[in-house]
Amino acid sequence: MSRIHTVTKETANAEQSALFDAIQAKLGVVPNFLKVFANSPAALRAFLGLHGIAGEGSLDPQTRERIAVGLAQQNACEYCLSAHTAIGRKAGLTAAEIAANRAGTSQDAKAAVAVKFARSLVDNMGDITTAELNEVRHAGFNDAEIVEIITHVGMNILTNILGKASRVDIDFPKVELKTAA
Repeated sequence: MSRIHTVTKETANAEQSALFDAIQAKLGVVPNFLKVFANSPAALRAFLGLHGIAGEGSLDPQTRERIAVGLAQQNACEYCLSAHTAIGRKAGLTAAEIAANRAGTSQDAKAAVAVKFARSLVDNMGDITTAELNEVRHAGFNDAEIVEIITHVGMNILTNILGKASRVDIDFPKVELKTAA
């Protein structure tokens, strides 16, 4: 059970209801983590705005989901792992690819560098090495795409923290976290 109130259509005020209607129209559903975000309509609007703008970038949806899956596993957020596994499958990721992403890599050589870089950003709180930055550039990412990777890392850290802090009820097919051997 969520430790932070999950706003529902029945308990939503007018502003929350309007946000839910917009989310429902775009996604077809209002995921539980957005219902937790809705406790603060300002926070929900901020997240939706950043998410929408970041989605307009040049990183393909598969790479964005690879990063999200890799970080959800790294940050031990079962809600986000479950959500991004489902979203990743809809974006065309295979079970083997998702398993690779969870392990911090990819079956696609270029995407493997992006996932590795994203995880290093988290491990080092952004204090990456010049060699790591050069590896991303050498893989074919330009500075705009590098900034987009960093942006997606930030968004995923935010959602991972919200998911873990709230212990929001998982409303996607549940994916168990892998524990270290």
